[in-house]
Amino acid sequence: MKQTQRFLLFFQKPLFSDYRTLFGLWLLLPITAALLKVNNNFLIFRYVFWHMIDQTSLYSAYPEYWDTNHYGPVFSLVIAPFALFPPRVGLLFWLIALSLSLYYAIRKLPLIKQKQIFIYWFCAHELLTALFMAQFNIAIAAMIVATFYCIQKEKEMWAAFYIMLGTFVKLYGIVGLAFFFFSKHKIKFVGWLLLWAVILLVAPMLISSPEFVFSQYVEWLQSLLSKNGENLASIAQNISFLGLIRRVSHCTSYSDSWVVLSGLIVFALPYLRIKQYKHEAFRYALLASVLLFVVLFSTGSESSTYIIAFIGVAIWYVAVPWKRSKWDVALLAFAMILTSFSPSDLFPTYVRTEFVQPYALKALPCVLIWLKLSYEMCRRDYTSISNKTN
Repeated sequence: MKQTQRFLLFFQKPLFSDYRTLFGLWLLLPITAALLKVNNNFLIFRYVFWHMIDQTSLYSAYPEYWDTNHYGPVFSLVIAPFALFPPRVGLLFWLIALSLSLYYAIRKLPLIKQKQIFIYWFCAHELLTALFMAQFNIAIAAMIVATFYCIQKEKEMWAAFYIMLGTFVKLYGIVGLAFFFFSKHKIKFVGWLLLWAVILLVAPMLISSPEFVFSQYVEWLQSLLSKNGENLASIAQNISFLGLIRRVSHCTSYSDSWVVLSGLIVFALPYLRIKQYKHEAFRYALLASVLLFVVLFSTGSESSTYIIAFIGVAIWYVAVPWKRSKWDVALLAFAMILTSFSPSDLFPTYVRTEFVQPYALKALPCVLIWLKLSYEMCRRDYTSISNKTN
């Protein structure tokens, strides 16, 4: 524990524990990523808007970029402000918007300053990895955290909005429903969910036509089903618990549905501890579990998706009423080394290409942490914790 205390004390120094320092860092990271290159993903994203305007398929391959779009039609409105700029300028604003959305979502959590500072530093490298890919995963992480915060603050309207927006863009947002039982206004919450679903369903029609938009929802479903099949054999995709099992076992004769079902059972078990719901630390634990689960049990998970899971790892570590053990510290370090550093030049190339990538080992630390977190939620008492906002 002494090593942990020294580690935390390091970040309590004025320079490192100042919110302005972290804001500057989380602003510098997207600027750095944007200056290095115009990512192909962003080219796909910006053309979603223009294809919606022209009423040409959002899910076909085009000569302007390789690969295809897999986001929902409402994404055309999300990306619209950034698609109006030249690619490099649009990319810069897009990455800044992604980074700051997650920064402010974390800032809103009523954790003490020391714990927030830890989350920012711990997740900075994983944020950079996601920024290099210009993926919407950063915003998904922000929306899941924002959903949790809004339900905590009884702002069901906004919680429902974030859930539906995340769902209509990338489906991942639907996991925000995991916080439903923490809502004090459940009927009102359901009403807002239905209203936002209708609004977001028809919103793309503002820049297109009803017939075209509905046809694109059909194409979107087809693209997701096709992409799921491709992910199973892709070394860059299915970096998840599902992919880890399949690649290590070299077995292809089973269905992932059995693994997902088992995971859902483990995920749901803590809900039986109804008396723990009133403890904010328990609710934070569920937030961490949701952030990890959505990545670990998706065939679409790639390296840049782990910004979602890594926020979960950080919250798992800090938002508990007991002192973390040496084993917990070891798991945290293991996640930093294997999950966060393995895709970068900080990690030995031979180990990355021969072991980490072929066997989806980036997922391993997060799997172990999620299993331990699930055990803690089923067995530990979350009664005592200070939740004062600094």
